[in-house]
Amino acid sequence: MKQLEIREISEKDLKEKMEIELKELNQLKINHTITPLDNPSSIKVKRRDIARMHTELRERELKK
Repeated sequence: MKQLEIREISEKDLKEKMEIELKELNQLKINHTITPLDNPSSIKVKRRDIARMHTELRERELKK
């Protein structure tokens, strides 16, 4: 997910999306420990997307 896409999302939707992404990341990690994933870099992509969302939420919080 690109930073511009994240900025267009409302704060409420962004928080919900971040929770969903965190759950998916945890599930990916669990699956990867049991059997190696075909694409282990997907964990890194998810983690970076979550970081982008967290950064955007923090920026919005500081602007208030």
